[in-house]
Amino acid sequence: MDETTEIDRAHAAMQAAPEDDLARLRFYERLADGEVFVLLREEAAQDAVSPEVVEVEGQAHVMVFDRIERLSSFARGPAPYATLSGRDLAMMLAGQETGLALNLEVAPSAMLIGPEAVDWLARTLDAAPTEVEARLRELTPPPDLPEGLLQALDRKLARAAGLAECAYLAGAVQEDGARGLLLALVGTAPGAEAALARAVGEALTFSGLAESGLDVTHLAAGSDMAARIARVGLRFDLPQPEARPVPGADPGMDPDKPPKLR
Repeated sequence: MDETTEIDRAHAAMQAAPEDDLARLRFYERLADGEVFVLLREEAAQDAVSPEVVEVEGQAHVMVFDRIERLSSFARGPAPYATLSGRDLAMMLAGQETGLALNLEVAPSAMLIGPEAVDWLARTLDAAPTEVEARLRELTPPPDLPEGLLQALDRKLARAAGLAECAYLAGAVQEDGARGLLLALVGTAPGAEAALARAVGEALTFSGLAESGLDVTHLAAGSDMAARIARVGLRFDLPQPEARPVPGADPGMDPDKPPKLR
């Protein structure tokens, strides 16, 4: 297959720099954010799927592919499959001592991902920054920030269409004088707070800045605090669909309602 996918590129970068933690994090971010196709033993039932499993050195691995054409090539023709986000699959497999067999025999990104890595990914995807009340002494323009963090926030917020109107990133001085970063989400849809906090947490983790001290707050559109941070903060615009979706309904934003594996 001639097409080079995002997974292929991230995998190549990781293999080229095995000591580079950031390259490894970016590979797992691509895996989590992307759509994967799970090869099944039989056609999926209404609420459960039976994945095809390969054992390597006694360890079970679910067979997944990042393109349906790759799955068909491996299976040598049409085969039953389920389409999931990578994050949903990691959450479903966490704690089951089962790994992932990714793109076996059909792509340069072919690799085995062990159960310990699947469990780590599931834990990582469940992380979120601290949500705070916006009681601050001062708001300032954000300091010089790594480009990787800004790009990661932009990617994650772009996937949160309709969950808020916009976001602002600013420097913050707490009442006790402590300094940090504040991301204010303006006009958050009811019930979307957890999904947005999780997305921001992933942006920090996968850019290698999990300990950066970024807090998250939610502000009403038109509020005095929203106006204050708009004057100094770096703005991120979230896509606005014609009809606002149910919070967490975007693929990967709500890992609580995937189909069951059996």
